Amino acid sequence: MAPAVTRRSLLYAGATLALPRALRAQALFDTDVAIIGAGAAGLGAAQACARDGKRFVVLEARERIGGRVFTDASLGEPYDAGAFYIHWAERNPWRKIAADLGVALRDESSIPAGEWLSFENGARVERSGRRRQFAELSRRFDTDQSDVPDVSFAERVADAPDLLPGARGMARMAVGDEAERISALDYARLWSGDDLIAPDGYGALVQQFGARVPVNLNTQVTHIRWDGQGVVVESAAGSLTARAAIVTVPVGVLSRGAIRFTPDLPSVTREGLGGLAMGALTKIGLRFDGFRFGLPMNSNLWDDVAGAGGVNFECWPFDRNLIVAIFGGDFARDLLAHGKRAAVEFMLDRLSAMLGEDVRGAFVGASVNGWAADPFAMGCYSHALPGRADARAKLALPVADRIWFAGEATAAGDGDFGAAMTAGGAYLAGEAAARAVRI
Repeated sequence: MAPAVTRRSLLYAGATLALPRALRAQALFDTDVAIIGAGAAGLGAAQACARDGKRFVVLEARERIGGRVFTDASLGEPYDAGAFYIHWAERNPWRKIAADLGVALRDESSIPAGEWLSFENGARVERSGRRRQFAELSRRFDTDQSDVPDVSFAERVADAPDLLPGARGMARMAVGDEAERISALDYARLWSGDDLIAPDGYGALVQQFGARVPVNLNTQVTHIRWDGQGVVVESAAGSLTARAAIVTVPVGVLSRGAIRFTPDLPSVTREGLGGLAMGALTKIGLRFDGFRFGLPMNSNLWDDVAGAGGVNFECWPFDRNLIVAIFGGDFARDLLAHGKRAAVEFMLDRLSAMLGEDVRGAFVGASVNGWAADPFAMGCYSHALPGRADARAKLALPVADRIWFAGEATAAGDGDFGAAMTAGGAYLAGEAAARAVRI
């Protein structure tokens, strides 16, 4: 059982001098490992510590576990407001975790598809040549990474202007940011494979798994000292001494200085943080009263909105009375800046333009999950800036063998960071950091 956070200091160390060295060393610290954050990476680190017999304490700023893997059930019917796909399922640890817990997963290809309809500012349009464009974009971005330069998405298609709109849409919907800010090489490194889906929610799976991990909730860490032996972790609950810290909070939170480090982090770590940015992929769940506007289950409406770059509406997923609006990039940031009510009104306007005024009459309620505006996330997931594809490797380097940064931003796989941007990669990163801590 992990010890609770205390206000103890190192004052009792002098009373243990008569003990054997191993016991004296243990008495210097409240715990072996302080794990900051209880998302996928923090839970993976905790499980690895437990297996290895290392004492640990998990400190989580939120009132729940799971981080950006979150199944929102506030509308009465659940949807994954954060991570949705269990990517590269052949080696994703969440596949085995689900099997061990008896949680059923489904292959994406086994889910019946509904209609795919395209609109421009609410008016129905036919898309010609889209398959050819997708094939060419795939060739340029999903090919062997040795053939992809460390340039932006936009620069990658500079010789083919007709591909730029597709590259922009791909950047906003796959990464959550603008094509000029995303490294094509960083994206090309990502693993591919089968995608599985948890019908009851990826976030619900993580919650079930994490229920057996002792976590101190509502405990926001503000300061980590590493100028003495081990580390001292400070929060509103007090201070905690540990041999090492595994920091799993998102890079967006770290970049804005929400956790202070004394002394300052090494330059290579700061370079790693500086080379990464966070996307703004956003989901708004819209609940309806059962009227479905003639659309079958799992239909998708794509609306090219002037100035927005596109919004995808996933209709009636898993036969639920929900439409989930998904959008990203600067449009998402700007819309959320006007408040959640304005964001919901905008989406209802879009649906009304596409489906008719019955939309508002059937509307029941909404839930907005804007990760870029969430103070404990500051974005959906990380991506390297153009020319900075080495940023993940720099951030992954341990600091004085006492501080590890672990999460989807540092998710390493075979040295290529192919597991980045996923909950599976975050789990693997947390697990690897816990194994690396020496006690």
